[in-house]
Amino acid sequence: MARITVLCGGLGGSRFVDALARAARPESVTAIGNVGDDLEVHGLHVSPDLDTVLYTLAGLLDEGRGWGVRDESYGALGMVEALGAETWFTLGDRDIGLHLVRTERLRAGEPLSDVFARLAERLGVRVRLLPVSDDPVRTILTTADGELDFQTWFVRRRHADGVLAVRYHGAEEARPAPGVLEAIADADVVYLAPSNPFVSIGPILAVPGVADAVAERAGPVVAVSPLVAGKALRGPLAQMLETLGHEAGALGVARLYEGLASTFVLDPADAALAPAVEALGLEAVVTPIVMVDPAVRGDVGRAILEATVPA
Repeated sequence: MARITVLCGGLGGSRFVDALARAARPESVTAIGNVGDDLEVHGLHVSPDLDTVLYTLAGLLDEGRGWGVRDESYGALGMVEALGAETWFTLGDRDIGLHLVRTERLRAGEPLSDVFARLAERLGVRVRLLPVSDDPVRTILTTADGELDFQTWFVRRRHADGVLAVRYHGAEEARPAPGVLEAIADADVVYLAPSNPFVSIGPILAVPGVADAVAERAGPVVAVSPLVAGKALRGPLAQMLETLGHEAGALGVARLYEGLASTFVLDPADAALAPAVEALGLEAVVTPIVMVDPAVRGDVGRAILEATVPA
């Protein structure tokens, strides 16, 4: 069975990891997740991107909303509101349980990578989950109103502000978490998930050594388009591409990965872009990539694996 490593973040990344886990043995998949949108809420450490991957693989994700735990209750948040504290970042009661355990272990001195290994084991997740770093990295966006941390921009202000620049605070001093560079080097294939390249994949690649490990691989590096027919299935990527000066479509994303990826996967809705992608020096693969429905994820994962894993 091929060894698979995925760089991922957000809902698109979680669905893609789930698709690969359904198509292959979950134990053959390593997911390296974004920590750039981690934050502290009411004293609790929250890791939204990796938590979404964890919940998806554990069968706990609220698929309708695309975040949080299904069949959730909000008694704690209701009390927070009644006591006059801010509630713009929604935490459900079961979700808070996970954050309580993680925060306690982090304060006891455990690194984030060890904490996630324990959480995955307790929830029966057999995919290996690795935060890209145990050190803090935070995504900061420049807007007309100044700099905003990711969650303020995305959740509190509902990503209404045009993004003029993106930086990753703390990335230069961060170190890859144990196992990250080895998972990239030893994989038969590395995937850049259909995640936002600026706020999900970018923070991962910004950690010293990670981008070099991807670029120096002898084996394939496969980027999967996060856009279909010029639109993101969820999130503000198309608008971000425009405000940051890039073409708002799958070809614009392919250009961002030029020199890093060897293959770019397009949905059939964007098949006409294949020649332009190949003109960039990337192999273009056209296959369905929409994975919103969990029932089709295994089929989508198998098709992508068949088209991109070396024989």
